[in-house]
Amino acid sequence: MDITIRAARPEEFDALGEITAEAYLGDGLLDFGASDPYLEQLRDVRSRAEHTEVLVAADGASDELLGGVAFVAPGSPYANVAGPGEAEFRMLAVAPAARRRGAAEGLVRACLERARQLGLGRMVLSSQQRMLTAHRLYERLGFVRAPERDWEPIPGFPLWVFTAELGTAAE
Repeated sequence: MDITIRAARPEEFDALGEITAEAYLGDGLLDFGASDPYLEQLRDVRSRAEHTEVLVAADGASDELLGGVAFVAPGSPYANVAGPGEAEFRMLAVAPAARRRGAAEGLVRACLERARQLGLGRMVLSSQQRMLTAHRLYERLGFVRAPERDWEPIPGFPLWVFTAELGTAAE
């Protein structure tokens, strides 16, 4: 399967927002379902693109969008857990019909490479405890749990933190 990882185009922002929102909804990751206030942020790729590098996975033959992610450089207002010398990625999502084709792995690898290009030493991310498939991907790519950095964006909603040292992440 040929997948291309590239920067999102402005005309794709709405479609990517829907892919992201539908992935989170479909996977039961929003405690308040379709009324969850986080849905607005998930759909708002245009605002995200002002402060992050939005990457997409596209089918190599048709250029159909398969998923996307926001690469968060140091100093971005989108950084939740990244500290000095660290990058972060957020809102990784792949359309349900496009899963198991390598899109998520390609997006994570692109984020790791972008952080290396910027000379950063570590990549960090937050993840819900129930995202077990994502955790297996992260661990395969060199991420480890950093429970001392876990946090709650809202009370009672814990997020796990994973980190990858960029000199030792899987190539």
